[in-house]
Formats: sequence, structure tokens, C-alpha cells
Amino acid sequence: MTDRKPLQLRLPSDVKAWIELQAEKNMSSQNSEIVRAVRLAMSRDELALQK
Repeated sequence: MTDRKPLQLRLPSDVKAWIELQAEKNMSSQNSEIVRAVRLAMSRDELALQK
């Protein structure tokens, strides 16, 4: 991914804690976990639109 745009993001503390746990569990960065979660939501949305 070469086209990156910075984004300041404010998260509720419970969401931030979940992201931290996921990143630790998956040995990845918190940024990667956020991207993974958003892409999963995008994919679910695309599937719903195809039905």
C-alpha cells in the first residue's frame, strides 16, 4: 500500500483497549488492526450490496 493518508482518530477507551489486545494477539501494529477491521466491514458491506 503506497497511497497512505494520515488520520487523527479519537477512540473510546474500550475500543482502543480492544485494538491494543488484537494487535498484541496478532503480533501486528494497532494501525494494521484498524485497517483489518475497516476492510472486513467494507467486504461485508460489498457482500450485502450484492444480494
